[in-house]
Amino acid sequence: MHPAGARVERVAVPGFVFGRDSYAFPNEIRARHPDTPDLYANYCFVLARGLRQFSQFARFEPALPRLDAAGYVERVRRITARPPWEPALPPDDRVVIPGYASLRDFSRGQEAAIKEGLGGRFWTLVHWTNWRVTFPVSGAHQETVASEVLAELRAGRLVQLLVTNWPKPELNHTVIAFAARESARGVEFEVWDPNDPAAPGVVVFDRDARRFWAAHLYDTEPGPIRAFRMYYSRLL
Repeated sequence: MHPAGARVERVAVPGFVFGRDSYAFPNEIRARHPDTPDLYANYCFVLARGLRQFSQFARFEPALPRLDAAGYVERVRRITARPPWEPALPPDDRVVIPGYASLRDFSRGQEAAIKEGLGGRFWTLVHWTNWRVTFPVSGAHQETVASEVLAELRAGRLVQLLVTNWPKPELNHTVIAFAARESARGVEFEVWDPNDPAAPGVVVFDRDARRFWAAHLYDTEPGPIRAFRMYYSRLL
């Protein structure tokens, strides 16, 4: 059912807790740190894809002995080698992360190993679907995206979105939707923003205007945006 129709009851991905199941460190914004060498900037696509892969393919076992850094790098690489559009693995088949209780705990203690295991950013920056930020989109298209996000959330799956307000050179970014609820304007999506580990962001689908709105995204002025789904099939 399109979100322009019936009222949306709150829906959330079961088991996902923002402060437990996301990274402790951010993707940095280069404009905010112009003189910082080796800045972990422009890794938003890498982090967002990795968050889904941890959610679907990893299992944390805090009681098991910890590994050295190289061991954790190898575990992260095994997790991220699986395409994020594949179904989540059953618990017994998941890659075990020993010595840590959650992704937040793991990323606080092994930040460098996770970053190394997640890999580089080059191919995410030149992925052919990124060029969609230059395309105009219709209200019907955006309404379809909102409907698909709701359907995925109801099915218990995190949804990665490419969000942009291009040609304004401010927001060409990705976020992960993990919950939705009714708001005065339409459907309010709660999102994890790679730039802000402290608190969820909010993207609203405005039913009347049939467009998305950046209600609360880190370092972004509220305003109209376009949204596209990412990494949900081999081509998209």
